[in-house]
Amino acid sequence: MSDMKVTDRRWWARADGEEIPSEEPRLKPKMLEELEARIAEKDLELQQLLQKYRGAADEFEQARVRLRKEVAKDAERSRRSVVVSFLDVLDNLDRALESAGERTDDPFVQGVAMVRQQFLSTLDGLGVTRVDPLHQMFDPAAHEAVSTVPAATADQEGLVIGVVRPGYVMGEDVLRPAQVAVARQ
Repeated sequence: MSDMKVTDRRWWARADGEEIPSEEPRLKPKMLEELEARIAEKDLELQQLLQKYRGAADEFEQARVRLRKEVAKDAERSRRSVVVSFLDVLDNLDRALESAGERTDDPFVQGVAMVRQQFLSTLDGLGVTRVDPLHQMFDPAAHEAVSTVPAATADQEGLVIGVVRPGYVMGEDVLRPAQVAVARQ
């Protein structure tokens, strides 16, 4: 048999002087209250697990965004590296045309000039621009001083008076600084 306790609440069934029990009547059976408490506990545990899941999902998304940015930066660096390596080829085409001098009617020289022009237009399509700093103030961020030349006047101080090798920029970034000769007093 189960341990069941029955409390008689009839006022006339009480003996004189017997106190009324202070226990309030339960509207729900104890087993139901225990089940509700367990459900509330499981709900709390579920909320905590959902919060952990959302945090992990947010962290994963942030890591994925960071990885995409890093991959894009690496691809851009690789692209710039390839473009910079081709700038030496363009310099050699310029030297070939300089050595030809005034023989512009020679078909070979004309072919080299056409290849050079095609090369420049391809670089332009990639956003690469040639920088000619002649007669501009020396800028260490965009120029590399390879020699200094005595300035004829005081206002020529710091002025680029010769370009040894042109510079190139891609957007705002310097791909290769121009090698220049700077006037100094």
